[in-house]
Amino acid sequence: MWPFLYFADDRLSTAELTAARLDGDLVEIGEAFMPADAVETRELRAASFRSVAGIHRAVTHASAAWVHGAIPDPPLVHSLQRAGRRRAAFPVDARIRFRDVALPSDDVMIISGVAVTTPVRTLVDLVREAIADAAPSHLVDDMLAWQPDLLDAALVWVDRAGPVHHKRAATAELRRRQDDVTR
Repeated sequence: MWPFLYFADDRLSTAELTAARLDGDLVEIGEAFMPADAVETRELRAASFRSVAGIHRAVTHASAAWVHGAIPDPPLVHSLQRAGRRRAAFPVDARIRFRDVALPSDDVMIISGVAVTTPVRTLVDLVREAIADAAPSHLVDDMLAWQPDLLDAALVWVDRAGPVHHKRAATAELRRRQDDVTR
């Protein structure tokens, strides 16, 4: 139990939490609420996923970028992925996109009892997702603005990775960004 996090129907009902939020006593943080005067940390952001993630489901993609602090606001739909070798029931929720492919243990870190992809894996996933969706990569920009040194580590990760979707395109995109930085 986290003293600074309140989950619906844990210590307070949804109605009580909503009333406290309207009164300005609580603010939303991911899937939970926290006191309005508490400092929002990586640990609190990760712990807000405890009801849906834990150590068997890792927080990934934009949700992981938010946990790490690279983006200021959580995404509307959270991304989770299997963090262990054993399959388990996955959450059925319109606010969660779940991937039932096991993550390598090297790509996962535990923050506040919740599995979260490492910053390097998060960056690589966001690059690959932007390529697959043919969408603007503002999340990639945010990750690199947060920690520019992730670029070199991401290139090493992609180079050493086995077969992954959009590997060549991700390598090309990361190298293009590397060239932009070195010019």
